[in-house]
Amino acid sequence: MTADPDAYREPLERAHAHARDWLESIPTRPVPPRLTADQVAETLMQPLAEHGRDAADVVDSLSEIVEPGLMAVPSGRFFGWVMGGTLPSAMAADWLVSAWDQNAGMRFATPGVAAIEEAAGAEILALLGLPSGSDVGFTTGGTTANFVGIAAGRQQVLDRIGWNLSADGLSGAPRIAVFAGRERHASVDLALRYLGLGLPIEVAADREGRIIPAALAESMRDVDGPAIVCLQAGNLHSGAFDPMRESIEIAHHHGAWVHVDGAFGLWAAASPLYRKHLDGLEMADSWATDAHKTLNVPYDCGIAVVAHPEAVRSAFAVHTSYLINASDGPGDPFDRVPELSRRARGVPVWAALHELGRSGVIALVERLAANARTLADGLSSLPGVEVLNDVVFTQVSLAFGDDENTRRVTRNLIADGAVWMSGSRWQDRDILRISVSNWSTDDADLAIAIDAVRRAMAG
Repeated sequence: MTADPDAYREPLERAHAHARDWLESIPTRPVPPRLTADQVAETLMQPLAEHGRDAADVVDSLSEIVEPGLMAVPSGRFFGWVMGGTLPSAMAADWLVSAWDQNAGMRFATPGVAAIEEAAGAEILALLGLPSGSDVGFTTGGTTANFVGIAAGRQQVLDRIGWNLSADGLSGAPRIAVFAGRERHASVDLALRYLGLGLPIEVAADREGRIIPAALAESMRDVDGPAIVCLQAGNLHSGAFDPMRESIEIAHHHGAWVHVDGAFGLWAAASPLYRKHLDGLEMADSWATDAHKTLNVPYDCGIAVVAHPEAVRSAFAVHTSYLINASDGPGDPFDRVPELSRRARGVPVWAALHELGRSGVIALVERLAANARTLADGLSSLPGVEVLNDVVFTQVSLAFGDDENTRRVTRNLIADGAVWMSGSRWQDRDILRISVSNWSTDDADLAIAIDAVRRAMAG
C-alpha cells in the first residue's frame, strides 16, 4: 500500500522548524562547533532500541544531539578550506530532490530530473566557454569529477594504441605516463590511485604553484606512448591558474589527453575579468569542478565535463537486459558517471543557475575574488602580517613571522570563534590560508575577519 502522505507531514514540519532555527542562528553564532565528534558520539553510541519511535520525535532528537557539533560552514565568516555556502534556491531544490526520490540514472525512468540535468549541463558549457558537444556528468564531488575525466582519458589513450581496456583490463597494458604540476591538489593523486595509474611525473611549478610549460615540454620530450597531462585551474594556496594554452599545446603535440582540475577555479572562466587567466581552457579534453564551492550549492555535487563523449561513455556506460537504455542522443545519465543509482545532483545546480542568471554567476565569481582582495589588503596593513601569494582569485595565504608565531595566531583565531580560517603549509612555511567561497560574505563579515586576526595576533 502506498504510504499515507500525512505520515510525512509532522516529521517534515519538525525538520523545517529545526532548519529555520539553524539558519537563523548563523549570523550571530560562533563559527566553530561547540562539541567534538567524541563528545557527540557519547550520546549517540547507545544500543539500538528494540522498538522504534515516532518519526517526528526522531527528527527532534537528531537536531538536539547533532546541532552542538555543527560547524557554521554557511556563515559569511567561514573562510576554511574551500567550502561555499548554499544559495536559497539550491537548498530548496535539494529538499525537493529528496522528496521526489528519483533515481537519476535513466532518462526513460526519470525523465524530469534527467532533462533538468541536461539543461544545467548545457548552461554550464555555455557559461564556461567549453565545447558545446561535451558530455556533462554530476558526481559526488571534485575528486570523483577528476576520476571521471581521467578515466575517460585513460580509455581514449589506450584505445588509440589498440589496447582494449574494457575487455582486457590494465594488466599487461602499456604504462600510461601521467604528468602533473608539483603543486597539484591531492584529489588528482587520489583519482590516479583509484584508476591504477600510480603517482604522476611531477613537473616543476613557479612560486605561485603554476606549472612551468618549459618544464612540461622537457618532461615530455621522450614520451612515445600513451600519456595524460593534468592541469590546474585554481591553486589551493595561491588561487593561481596553470598556463592553459601553452601547456595544452605541448601536451597535444605528444598525443596526450589533457584534464583540468578546476574544483573552485574553473568558474573563473565565466567572468570577463578572470577568463584571461584561463586562455586556451577550451582546448583541453576534460574538466572537473565542485559545485558546492564557487557555485554555492549543497554538498554531493561535482561536475565532470568531457569533450569526447565516446571516451567517457566507453568508460562508464553499461547495457543490460533489465535496463531501458537511451539508444542515442544524450545517452543516459549513468553513461557519464561511476554510479548506476544516485540522487538527482544536477537539480540544485539548475536552481542555482536560474536564481543567479548569467550576470549573477559572473557577479558572484567577481564578488568572491574582490572579497579576497579586500581581505588581503586589510590584513597586509596590520604590522607583522605577510601576504605570501599574488591574490589573483579567491585564495589568500598569510604568515606571521616564523612558523611558531603563525601557528600561535592560527590557534588563537580558531579559539576566538568569530571566523574560521584554516592552517596549512606552503613553500616550506606554516601559513594561515583564507578561502573566500561563500555567496553571503559581505563587507561586515570582512571587517569582522580583519578584527579577529588582529585580536589573534595580540593574544
